[in-house]
Amino acid sequence: MTSPDPQLLKQVSNARVRDMLTVVSPGELLEKMPASDAAYTTVINARKTIHDILQRRDTRPMVIVGPCSIHDPDAALEYARRLKTLADELSDRLYIVMRVYFEKPRTTVGWKGLISDPDLNGSLNMGKGLSIARRLLIDINDLGMPAATEILEPLSPHYIGDLIAWVAIGARTIESQTHRQIASGLSAPVGFKNSTDGNRQVAIDAMLSAAAPHTFLGINDDGQTSIIATAGNTDTHLILRGGSKGSNYEEADVSAAAELLSASGLPSQLMIDCSHANSGKKHGRQAIVWRNLIEQIAASNATGSPTSIVGMMLESNLNEGRQNIPDDLSQLQYGVSVTDECINWQTTEVLLREGYDRLG
Repeated sequence: MTSPDPQLLKQVSNARVRDMLTVVSPGELLEKMPASDAAYTTVINARKTIHDILQRRDTRPMVIVGPCSIHDPDAALEYARRLKTLADELSDRLYIVMRVYFEKPRTTVGWKGLISDPDLNGSLNMGKGLSIARRLLIDINDLGMPAATEILEPLSPHYIGDLIAWVAIGARTIESQTHRQIASGLSAPVGFKNSTDGNRQVAIDAMLSAAAPHTFLGINDDGQTSIIATAGNTDTHLILRGGSKGSNYEEADVSAAAELLSASGLPSQLMIDCSHANSGKKHGRQAIVWRNLIEQIAASNATGSPTSIVGMMLESNLNEGRQNIPDDLSQLQYGVSVTDECINWQTTEVLLREGYDRLG
């Protein structure tokens, strides 16, 4: 058989692809940037603790707190050091995990995160982004601070998944069969957000799917296309983040979501996102949601009946608000989000201490 005419081949294959660049394989990156025993101990202990929280053997609420997205590794590491000190102090009543998000799903277009565009200029040096992300996760875990992230790109867990204690599947991707399959094979516990319109059943369906074994195409550590067979992941829970019709963090919303989970044969385990639609994307309103949730948990504790709330999320940075990415990157404000608005460190510390005191 003769080979096809190259000109014809160009018309039927990759007609809209501008370029294909080879990137380091997962195995090569892990060999180049190995994690320490201390980092892996942090990950293992954190996953076990989160598993115990989901199983109700550990009654502390889990708190996922940190920047909406990471764009400056130095600022992120400074935040991690502060959070580690506070997390240790409050550890008998709150289990705190740092939010370390490198990938940002976009409703239309925009900056897709540090892994995709580490130089914040559209150069899309993903090889560099993967290395920076892995280095930062090693450093954070070396501090003894466990890390949480959202999985967006199907291949990214091969590069950083060994350093993640908890994973989110976002509101825009919970209907994706690809992400459900990935979740079924992840080594970490996974939270599924309700969809952007507030639909909770879609997330519940995703949890049921992730609990089942799957077989699908992926890559191995050498970067070769492989058939991946998973065992299923039952360390999952629902995340309420509000939707286009409004918030869903009030007691009635929590009860309704718990009943839906139970009706589907799933444990009534809920994490509540204090940001996004629950706060109307206004960083100052996260405090209102947080205090409401703490009161719900405290009231449940007072009656001796277990709450369905196993965790909360806060979007927090060194400094409050957000900023656009300037053409002149020297004009970036240190410790200020380039995606969603965040509360500052001072407010974060106040809220975490308030929660700790109220749950005493």
